[in-house]
Amino acid sequence: AAASTGGDGDADEMPELSDCDDDDDVDNDEDLWQWAEEDEEDSRPANVTLLSSVPATLQHCAADHQVNLVEIIKKHHLDDYGYIKMINFIRSTKCDASGLTGLPDAPLPWESEDFLRPVLQDDPLLQTDPEELCEDLSLSVCPSFRAESHDALQQRAQAAEERASTSEQALARAMDDLHKLKLLAQGLVLNAEAGRPGNSSAVAELREDEDEAYFSSYGHYSIHEEINLVHTETFKAKPPPSPPVLQVVLDVGCGTGILAMFAARAGAKQVIAVDQSEIIYQAMDIVRSNELEDKITLIKGRIEDIKLPVEKVDVIISEWMGYFLLFESMLDSVLYARDLYLADGGSVYPDLCNISLVAVGDAQKYRDHIAFWDDVYGFNMACMKKAVVPEGMVEVVKEDTLISEPAVIQTFDCNKVRLSELEFASDFCLKMTNTTECTALVGYFDIFFDNGCGNKVMFSTGPRVTKTHWKQTVFLLEKPVSVQAGEELRGKITVRKNKKDPRSLWVTFDLEDGKHSYSLQ
Repeated sequence: AAASTGGDGDADEMPELSDCDDDDDVDNDEDLWQWAEEDEEDSRPANVTLLSSVPATLQHCAADHQVNLVEIIKKHHLDDYGYIKMINFIRSTKCDASGLTGLPDAPLPWESEDFLRPVLQDDPLLQTDPEELCEDLSLSVCPSFRAESHDALQQRAQAAEERASTSEQALARAMDDLHKLKLLAQGLVLNAEAGRPGNSSAVAELREDEDEAYFSSYGHYSIHEEINLVHTETFKAKPPPSPPVLQVVLDVGCGTGILAMFAARAGAKQVIAVDQSEIIYQAMDIVRSNELEDKITLIKGRIEDIKLPVEKVDVIISEWMGYFLLFESMLDSVLYARDLYLADGGSVYPDLCNISLVAVGDAQKYRDHIAFWDDVYGFNMACMKKAVVPEGMVEVVKEDTLISEPAVIQTFDCNKVRLSELEFASDFCLKMTNTTECTALVGYFDIFFDNGCGNKVMFSTGPRVTKTHWKQTVFLLEKPVSVQAGEELRGKITVRKNKKDPRSLWVTFDLEDGKHSYSLQ
């Protein structure tokens, strides 16, 4: 029980715990749940027993009333919330001992969320950890604290080791089967019709709860610290179009609001900034701190779900780029806003972007990530390669590992591109600059501010320039390919959205030695 500071009556009055005051058996149980402060002694009922501590109260309940709360906790597997509900149920219903010892397995009478509300203020029982009760009272009914013999523990450990060995063998077989199934499924998906209903608008059709994980990742401050000065300086340096063009600006996915503030200071009459993540609340404070609230309107929500306070905008700005340019599919949202809100003669910035490939020969990385599985502390785990290789890795590529000239595989004009064109297939040719082994293909992107700009501005995420938040995307080959300087490595790349998760990508390379499929998720 816990300290009673009064019920519906005066502060010093002990609450009655039974509705049947004339029932002797019930009267005998009333002191089961009572706790009183010392200064309440004079006003307590005659049949109430004062106890000095929580352990003493529980021992009294077990000894005098045959109610063992720890046994109840164990029997019904009560967590912290279940324990709190049980205590509040006892206090609020004034139940007797028989009502607790004969409980069914389910449902329990205190399942309602209403029993999370304390009956007594500063209730000591609610301030006690139920696991600590088991430990402190050393009750045998709490098996989680029951000591086991050394021999029993040794037998359990040996049995667990045997099960683990059997499971590892089964896992290896399952991984091999799973890889075969994955390749089959990818082939079915990638060869399906690209234009079937719902394909091109998959992101727009996501419900808000389905898209929560994506936006939540941008609610953390660290991601906005990582989005570095390189691209922000590029947006800042872009010469603003002539004043008539900058009348109304829309910032899609505004984050901290930095681009919206650049636009406002560049002369925009009105800026509307939209973001679904929680960071927009900090953006509101930032805008007010810089005294730009008269020019910038911030709206929380997905651009697909909200209605802007204007019919048309003159410029759409957005830092929409994901890893390998298209990962996360935020460009889909920008194109949605373009088709719905951009006025004739308006423009999206950045307006041009491309994706490039380059070959890499990095023997050390291949040993660390692929060859490593051939001998793991003396065990052959080569089957794990089939699980490791299909995952594209995002990391900074060392310039001295590049072994080919880069090749652009796709270019997009954000003012003209259609949503369906964001899934594509493209032939490529990489001219080798070194005689070595190609261990991976690496993708990166460049963006440009071109339309209506007097001085063209761009930035790159390639491995030969200052590193950016996007780094590069590495597609490791399961087996290295021998190449000669001057020769060409030809292939075909196919980029598709994952049908089950349209913000992630499937990337497939058709090379001379076969097909290599990867996921970005």
